[in-house]
Amino acid sequence: MSQYFDTGDETLWNPSNGASRMFRRQVAVFEAELELSSGIGPMENDECQIDLVTFEAFVNALLAHHRRTSHAIVLALSDGFTATVLALAERAGIEVDWAQLGAAPDGPLEDAQVSAVTGMSAPTEGGSWAAGLREKARELGRRMPR
Repeated sequence: MSQYFDTGDETLWNPSNGASRMFRRQVAVFEAELELSSGIGPMENDECQIDLVTFEAFVNALLAHHRRTSHAIVLALSDGFTATVLALAERAGIEVDWAQLGAAPDGPLEDAQVSAVTGMSAPTEGGSWAAGLREKARELGRRMPR
């Protein structure tokens, strides 16, 4: 069994029920965290519509939020979800401004990790941060069934 994530008549992703269920639960977590709708509609009859305008705003907010943290646990918990969202965004034709995201984080740091030995850690250098995340998204994109 599988479910469909569509934009109009185009299927962006056709994951198994288990992967879909886990992804949609994570969508709800990040919508609450960002206080922003994702544009990913409810699953009805194994189909879900994605509103691209709302989804694009969510993608950019998610990336900006991800860029502003240096907390190892927060990053570990969010990397896979963020890469999956990026793979979907790429399939949907959403342009991501990697140059802007690779720059110093816009706004205050969130969930910064503080070490008694080294002090507060800074977010990863922008170029390597963006390259690593883009590579994870590309790899997932190659493995995501349509």
